[in-house]
Amino acid sequence: MNRSTVVLDGMRLHANAVVAIARFGAKVALDDATRDALNKTRGYIETHWLNDSAPLMYAFNTGVGALKSQRIAPAEIADFQASLVRSHSAGTGEPMPEEVVRAMMALRVNAFARNHSGVRVAIIDRLVAMLNLGITPVVAAKGSVGASGDLAPLALMSGALMGLAESRVTYRGKEMPAQCAFALAGLEPTIDVQAKDATALINGATASLAYAVLAAHDARELLTSATISMVMSLEALRGELSCFDDRVMQARPHRGQRRVAAAIRRMVAESRRCSEPARQVCLRSTPGLDPARAGLPHMPPIPPRIQDVYSLRCVPQVYGPVLDALDYVDGILATEMNSATDNPLIFPEDEGYAIVSGGHFHGQYIAQAMDLLGLAVTDLSAICDRRSARLIDPACNFGLPANLIAERPGINTGFSVVQSMGTGLVLENMGMCSPASATSLPAKGNTEDHISNSCFAARRTRIVVENTQTVIASELMLAAQALDLAEPDLSAYPVGVGTRVAWSTVRDAVPAMLGDDRWVHDDIAKLKLLVSDGTLAAKVQSVSGALWQTDSVE
Repeated sequence: MNRSTVVLDGMRLHANAVVAIARFGAKVALDDATRDALNKTRGYIETHWLNDSAPLMYAFNTGVGALKSQRIAPAEIADFQASLVRSHSAGTGEPMPEEVVRAMMALRVNAFARNHSGVRVAIIDRLVAMLNLGITPVVAAKGSVGASGDLAPLALMSGALMGLAESRVTYRGKEMPAQCAFALAGLEPTIDVQAKDATALINGATASLAYAVLAAHDARELLTSATISMVMSLEALRGELSCFDDRVMQARPHRGQRRVAAAIRRMVAESRRCSEPARQVCLRSTPGLDPARAGLPHMPPIPPRIQDVYSLRCVPQVYGPVLDALDYVDGILATEMNSATDNPLIFPEDEGYAIVSGGHFHGQYIAQAMDLLGLAVTDLSAICDRRSARLIDPACNFGLPANLIAERPGINTGFSVVQSMGTGLVLENMGMCSPASATSLPAKGNTEDHISNSCFAARRTRIVVENTQTVIASELMLAAQALDLAEPDLSAYPVGVGTRVAWSTVRDAVPAMLGDDRWVHDDIAKLKLLVSDGTLAAKVQSVSGALWQTDSVE
């Protein structure tokens, strides 16, 4: 097995592996010992439970939902299972992103690997083959209430797995009927579903979980980049550093708050820009300044800056809860990733097995975790945007030019719309962070009398995270421009080691705007990529060390 293969055993899957499968095409394999255990369980099911004398067992030999008391004859079980997939394929809306569908498929395999579902190994192997060959079902994003799991998205995935004529997939960059893709890939065009196969495939909040795992992973990367963009703004505004002192943090010792302050201290190490002598220097863009005074101390000296605004001074107190929320969310998702979530579940008992109905398909854990994450990231976006607003405002930016215009104000407009774009995205986030998990309506004829709304909560949080990536890209662009404009007058006061690398990384991607206005759309996209793919964070941490060290705050 090569090092890029993720072996699934139902117990040890982690978020980075899901990301590797979903985004980077890591190969997947079922653990050998797990395979043996699954085959043993299935053998017992087929020997003891698939006959006319077997007791009623939900979803094996009975209908589902309101039809749970309807016995299904053994000869009709396969038809019943196939019918479940067809009847539950009630999705709508735009397709789920391919990476989310791939994550959903891998998570379903890992849930089956817990060996409580009773699914045939042939079904698991089909999912594994689809992942490894790059055959990705086209799955409508909307229609799940996250109660009996994400029934509609998983049914659409399952229809593609079965090779139903109506099902479509993407393969080799093209969308096509599922049967065509299987034929091209050298697989059987269709596969039947037998007892419990379809029930297990469609039951569980796994679409919700797929969205959630990717969103939480991206949110953690996002927080690192937001800390970097904040430090760049702090140095551009020549802010105070004393508020990040660990003595201050220990006076209210929240763990996340202390870790954020420690990360800031590491990045501004060796900075002289955030000092009183640097704050006394006249910038050439200061309104009414004699050009001959640029780069010299104010005469008479300006009053010392006693303390900074909240969007600078209170960053540990605002980012700390985000970091703590991420740790909580990651704990929830780590459990969900390694859980059996369909119904009923099967357990070894005496010399055989027992079947027990439960409710692990309910997505409330995921829904509430995603509501929390969406709320935390929304507030993160808001504070980043407030710093961007200060950078372009001559009433707040300590001598920098309005809109950070380098020359010919009036002819050039500068960065005002880059900033207002960020505000627009923050407003959108604010409209999407009300709790989805507290919104419950009964469904399916009251058989699902309480629902979680987990798929919407997770899908929406993904959008909040993506919006915030752009808000941070905006701050990076403005802070780098501010540093560039001030550098001729402040070169004797170097920025911190982490700030210097962040500034350089931004400039490697996007040049400074030291002349006339230029097309900024593509610049924003490039900086968003630095945030989303982890490049910016990796570059800074190569000189500042891992930002989220825990040893200094234990």
